[in-house]
Amino acid sequence: MNNSSQKNHQGLSYYFLYPLLFVFSIWLIFWIEETFHLNFNRHGIYPRKLSGLQGIVFSPFIHVGFTHILNNSLPLFVLTSFLFYHYRRVAWKILAFGWLTTGLLTWLIGRQSYHIGISGINYMLIAFLFFSGVFIRYYRLMAVSLIVVFLYGSLIWFMFPLVKNMSWEGHLSGFTTGLFLAAIFSKKLKKTYENEKIVKIYPEDEAFLKHFDENGNFIEIIEENNKKDETL
Repeated sequence: MNNSSQKNHQGLSYYFLYPLLFVFSIWLIFWIEETFHLNFNRHGIYPRKLSGLQGIVFSPFIHVGFTHILNNSLPLFVLTSFLFYHYRRVAWKILAFGWLTTGLLTWLIGRQSYHIGISGINYMLIAFLFFSGVFIRYYRLMAVSLIVVFLYGSLIWFMFPLVKNMSWEGHLSGFTTGLFLAAIFSKKLKKTYENEKIVKIYPEDEAFLKHFDENGNFIEIIEENNKKDETL
């Protein structure tokens, strides 16, 4: 295996390692609750109560029932994979600021009840990935924006109090936070993506872009057409 392919292999492993760890962590907590008949709900966010602030850290790991955690797991994996692959330079900052800000907003605006689950973080990632692509206007990031809208666009309705016992406040807080972070970080990221050389420093990017000429045409198709013309 040459150095380029080895780096590419390590890079792909990196992009999926942390998303898998995030999903594993919420399932581990859920398994502990179910196996030992525990209830961690009291460690969720309880708005405008000092003891409820602990939920900013703990609530994303707590879920009620199999359906709840299952519905959150796949979006968490997909969205964090997009984040670590396309925004690798700021991924940890987005997660840290997004996690804390989403939790704090939920604590400020939420109704008097325990708010649990990682769906608020998912909404933060949806908003960040969508609006960053729109603000930066780089073709690969805009493609991610379209994919996110296609996969999760319908979830926007759950930011409103339409479903009983669902933390729409957490969803709204996450979405607002993601939009805010996209507006802030896109200014810095846009300068990076405007420099074509910086975009191409990653082996997987170089391997992908080598298949296209300066006009965006697929080189292999052009060569195949030329061979057909020569045989005529």
